[in-house]
Amino acid sequence: METCPLPPQWEVLVLVSQHLDPQTLAIASCVSKLWLFSMSCDHLWKPILTTHFPSLSTLTPAVPFQRLFAIGHSAAKRRRKNPSKSKPKLSLSDLVFAVTISSHDSSCVVTIMKPCDALLVDPPGVFRFDVDVMDEGFKYGSADMRKGLEGVKVTWNVILKGWKEIFTMMDCEGNVGFVDGGGEGWFAQELPAPGCCLNAAASAVEADLKVQMCDGGESDGKVRVKKVNVGIMNVVNWRYVSVEDGLRYLEHFLLTCNEF
Repeated sequence: METCPLPPQWEVLVLVSQHLDPQTLAIASCVSKLWLFSMSCDHLWKPILTTHFPSLSTLTPAVPFQRLFAIGHSAAKRRRKNPSKSKPKLSLSDLVFAVTISSHDSSCVVTIMKPCDALLVDPPGVFRFDVDVMDEGFKYGSADMRKGLEGVKVTWNVILKGWKEIFTMMDCEGNVGFVDGGGEGWFAQELPAPGCCLNAAASAVEADLKVQMCDGGESDGKVRVKKVNVGIMNVVNWRYVSVEDGLRYLEHFLLTCNEF
């Protein structure tokens, strides 16, 4: 009379399970309750989670590491199915920044137009750019210098190369104060919510512009625009957004629906 083979000992399951990949472990856990218990232990899944999703392995949640791996695996599959959400369709080389700075009566105008990929990203990785100028100036008298420049108008437009589209990031007015021959002016304006969030009360981001000026001295009596810094600020944490997040935001205004 033949006898049924005995199930493997607990110790054998533990030893074998350490050499299985995640998919095989998941299949083996369906054999029985004993196998489910042995194949779902945290000491098996924590090194697997650390290898595949290091950022999740540092968490100390109230769920098993096997469940955390499943969450990370599902998220990775969604990103692969919809790559447009992980990588912007626009790049810095597609954009041109146009900044106009004018006096209160529009009698003096400085226009700066630069390809975005030619600008310095400062600090690296964030949507904030330095634009060196030093070749344009306003004609102001010494009395104006002492009290600062009032009613300075600034406009910042982002242009899709080839003039296919244009989006106004900022169009506002403010003052530039001077100390020891140097002047600074900060300008900010809330940006509209992107097309997918038009019902939102606010976009939570704003356009940020800083203009630096210097006194040209008595040689020409001009106040020169030295540098302009532009960026997109997150008003929730008061930090500049990343380059990729900035490009994703601009996609909603510079690309047509068919291009998404």
